[in-house]
Amino acid sequence: MHLGTIELWNRRTLTRLAILSTILISLISGIWLSMIAMPGKSYSGTIPPLTEQEISLRDALQRDVEKLSGEIGERNFIQYQKLGEAADFLEASFQTAGYKVERQGYKIDDKFYSNIEVEIPGGKKADEIVVIGAHYDSVVGSPGANDNATGAAGVLALARMFAGKKPEKTVRFVEFVNEEPPFFWTADMGSLVYAKRCRERNEKIVSMLSLETIGYYSDAKNSQKYPAPLNLFYPTSGNFIGFIGNTSSSKLVREAIASFRRHAEFPSEGAAIPGGIPGVGWSDQWSFWQHGYPGLMVTDTAPYRYPYYHTAQDTPDKVDWERTAKVIAGLEKVVADLVGVDIN
Repeated sequence: MHLGTIELWNRRTLTRLAILSTILISLISGIWLSMIAMPGKSYSGTIPPLTEQEISLRDALQRDVEKLSGEIGERNFIQYQKLGEAADFLEASFQTAGYKVERQGYKIDDKFYSNIEVEIPGGKKADEIVVIGAHYDSVVGSPGANDNATGAAGVLALARMFAGKKPEKTVRFVEFVNEEPPFFWTADMGSLVYAKRCRERNEKIVSMLSLETIGYYSDAKNSQKYPAPLNLFYPTSGNFIGFIGNTSSSKLVREAIASFRRHAEFPSEGAAIPGGIPGVGWSDQWSFWQHGYPGLMVTDTAPYRYPYYHTAQDTPDKVDWERTAKVIAGLEKVVADLVGVDIN
């Protein structure tokens, strides 16, 4: 091969590599802008001390989590009586807050299971429904403090905050049963039973927020893991709350995290990415996606951060009560923005 031919081949190779690199960079940029870049800026710096209201919120969250995961403990289809005790506690707590409670019961193998729902009717946009939900069951072999007594207690706390308010949109607070295996991603998953009924009734759910494992935080480096390639884009310290949705829920994810960042002095990260990426659909928002509704998960990222996930060591002492209170206080503002109500 002549020297001139070699030089020409090298130039063509370099040109092709340059073109491929440009395409790759453009593709990565496009993914970043469409799925990962979020409005606003995550809070950084020292988290302010709790206000008096947040101290009361912290104490209520701790009481409810300790009731569900400490006193009641493991609650699922194996510990069926305990699951019933948890449902009764949640119903009574909603009633004490002034709500009329509806139970959506359904049957599996001669046993009855219940989703627990309360509703505040909306005003001029009453046909638009915002659902705030969490599952109250625990995985077999675990008392489920962070997963997911924190989420269930968070829904209770938010319901108490909005009791007596008059939102433009209808808002529902729902405690779902049977999120954990063997019902996970099956027709008997409580939230899927619920979402299916909503679709059958032609209800217009415009937003669904699933509170899933929201109580564990760490400032340590490398305390946070991710499925590839998300590890390229996000921080290595697990001190933030995540807002995670699928690509069809992109508008909701951006709206929710923008509101949180406007109001809350607490680190936050968000993503609207394909639901097939491991972890993205691992909670009750998945059920709403199956029926065409937008939904997101508010989470500490569970197994990607929490070392006691799905173990017997998932106990109340692992929960960071102050940071969990900060998250719920921020979510109060998010829900207010979503449903159209002034809480100031």
